[in-house]
Amino acid sequence: MQKNIHPQYRPVVFRDRSAGKSFLTNSTRTSDKTVRWEDGREYPVIDVEVSSASHPFWTGRGTVLDTAGRVERFRRRYADKVLPARTATA
Repeated sequence: MQKNIHPQYRPVVFRDRSAGKSFLTNSTRTSDKTVRWEDGREYPVIDVEVSSASHPFWTGRGTVLDTAGRVERFRRRYADKVLPARTATA
């Protein structure tokens, strides 16, 4: 690896403002703001809108689409309008 061309990889706190959760991880992101973490040290903090603490997929608050109902409704609507089968030609 070449020296002095890669960004600095260091501990950074990501804070999910909507869920009120924070987590410490390594990143190349930088920030002028800092926060004191549980270990007593200061780390750069990056505020994010969505994380696994607030995203509906991870929290279980997501809605499931009724795709089976849509397919059945389509079949009922167009059942009498069946097109003739195509014949295969060489």
